[in-house]
Amino acid sequence: MTTAVYRSSWVDEEVAALKEMATKFFEAELLPHQERFAEQKHVDREFWNKAGELGLLCASIPEEYGGGGGTYAHDFAIFDAQYGLGDTAFGNMVHSGLVAHYILAYGSEEQKLRWLPKMASGEMVGAIAMTEPGAGSDLKALRTMAVHDGDSYVINGAKTFISNGKHADLVIVVTKTDPAAGAKGISLIVVETAGADGYQVGRLLDKVGMKGQDTAELSFVDVRVPVTNRLCEENAGFGYLMKQLAHERLVVSVCAAAATEAAVKVTVQYTKERKAFGAPLFEMQNTRFELAECATLAQVSRVFVDNCIERHLRGELDGPTASMAKAYTTDVQGQVVDRCVQLFGGYGYMLEYPIARMYADARVQRIYAGANEVMKELVARSL
Repeated sequence: MTTAVYRSSWVDEEVAALKEMATKFFEAELLPHQERFAEQKHVDREFWNKAGELGLLCASIPEEYGGGGGTYAHDFAIFDAQYGLGDTAFGNMVHSGLVAHYILAYGSEEQKLRWLPKMASGEMVGAIAMTEPGAGSDLKALRTMAVHDGDSYVINGAKTFISNGKHADLVIVVTKTDPAAGAKGISLIVVETAGADGYQVGRLLDKVGMKGQDTAELSFVDVRVPVTNRLCEENAGFGYLMKQLAHERLVVSVCAAAATEAAVKVTVQYTKERKAFGAPLFEMQNTRFELAECATLAQVSRVFVDNCIERHLRGELDGPTASMAKAYTTDVQGQVVDRCVQLFGGYGYMLEYPIARMYADARVQRIYAGANEVMKELVARSL
């Protein structure tokens, strides 16, 4: 008896075909260049254009704004395909999963028509500048300021750990516009980086994992931006961020579930090929029991994520549940990948093996999009 192939309920024929196409694209255009992307700390800029040509950017954005006209399910299928191959270099989760939806939800008609088609084509790469050197999960501690000056804002501040920072043509800057108001004085202002005086990309950060992902420091020194680049109302940004965080945390959960499954898959394959004491490692009871437990954890993660996706597609995913999913799936990812490394033995610690890269990549999942400790606090408040 073999286990029946599980198919997520939200994956219909169209979504399945999109995932298959995305998988083939990543296998051809991403995986062969992983080492080079890791060395240069970003994918090639042209990669974004190729992805846009295939419809792998902004798949859930309406067609009238240049997107694919799909649902969140279409985005999730693309993210699933990438992380299911063990890759973390391509920052589409931020570009399509987050930035595009901030613009769709809070942008004016003019803003949506100006920016979203270029994001869908890959002509513009999107980033969101939230984290600062002194403010991570605590958004109320932001120090970046935007001051009114006529029909412009003048922005000063520094941001760090910004995904897509090097290539970003469009950055949503989370900034204080009323510093005396605390969280009620935050606005979201879009900086178009081309020709923006005072805008500077700093270091591409040397991370423990996710080596090929473009992650940079950004600085803003008297950067002048038209008031018309603000997303929706002034000083209402904190509320917008809170509304979008459930979606962001589900994006992380989708990637975590896919990465967990990928770790189990490569480890099963390795233990069936690798021999020790005259027999494949897979024939040893400890190996089989470990992989049985890891496969079970991966399946539970997947089913939980599928349930959250179903709720999200109906507009019913609440913040505490998204926080549960983010904390649980990323914790499981770390546990499973660690156990899989052990089954690889010494080779599991060698970066030429995908399991070692998965091990390094997994760690930050418990930190970004809100540290898991913060997730547990948010869940506890709902009890």
